[in-house]
Parts: sequence; C-alpha cells; structure tokens
Amino acid sequence: MENPEPAPLGSPLGWLIRFTLENKLVVFLILSMIVVWGVLVAPFDWKIAGLPRDPVPVDA
Repeated sequence: MENPEPAPLGSPLGWLIRFTLENKLVVFLILSMIVVWGVLVAPFDWKIAGLPRDPVPVDA
C-alpha cells in the first residue's frame, strides 16, 4: 500500500495541528521549556535547589 500524499494545508490552524501531530518531541521540548521558565519566574517562595530564580515582583 502506498502512502497517500498529505492534503494541502488550508489554514494556519491546520498547519499547527499537523505540526503538533507529526513532531511530538519538538512540541514536548518547547512545552517543557515554557513550564521551567514559568517556575523560575513564579512569584512564590519555592525552595528549588540548583536553579537561579528571578521571581517577578508582585505588589499584592
């Protein structure tokens, strides 16, 4: 059985959905970096050893 050619991309949303389905490792790495960055700048007093933190100042 031959592989059919992929359908042409109709919209940016279609391209994004196809990219995430075909490149799961890339999407996982990008999401992991975003989560780690969020932890590093979170305004909470978390004791995380070995990571330099620069929390966002919050006046609440």
